[in-house]
Amino acid sequence: MKLVFASDIHGSAYYCEKLLQAYAREGADKLFLLGDLLYHGPRNALPRDYAPARVAEMLNANRAHILCVRGNCDSEVDQMVLDFPILADYAVAYLGGRMAYLTHGHVHNSQNLPPMQPGDLLIHGHTHVQAMQEKPDHIYLNPGSVSIPKEGNVNSYMTYADGVFCIKTMAGEEISRLSILD
Repeated sequence: MKLVFASDIHGSAYYCEKLLQAYAREGADKLFLLGDLLYHGPRNALPRDYAPARVAEMLNANRAHILCVRGNCDSEVDQMVLDFPILADYAVAYLGGRMAYLTHGHVHNSQNLPPMQPGDLLIHGHTHVQAMQEKPDHIYLNPGSVSIPKEGNVNSYMTYADGVFCIKTMAGEEISRLSILD
């Protein structure tokens, strides 16, 4: 199974389209969105081609492929225009024999861990900064931001297949890689 993880579209129709092109190019089975889909948020400048209604249309057309958790900029009014669930605060999955806790990152993160066992995966967005960090008590992964990268990062997403995570540019160029297999 191949997964694509992405976060922080923030209403950018331009980057949403780039993400959906990347998802198709990757040939992935599911697209896991880590929140902040439509609204740009009060701390962010408007992203390129800010058009939340258009983003909703594009995502709804791909609803059968999308899994999602709620970001701090997502709300019940966003759910009213999206045809797939977006209001779960977290999800869990088993990837490469490890438990993965998937969330946006504004509540649970490396400074405020959810209930986890050593070696579990914490996957979140929110910071707009890419990360692949093996910590003493967990592995932290962040795909960065699709539309508003910060701290010198580029627009990015992350893939998972066969025990390996890769962070990639929107054009599909590999930035970093981490195997979680023992």
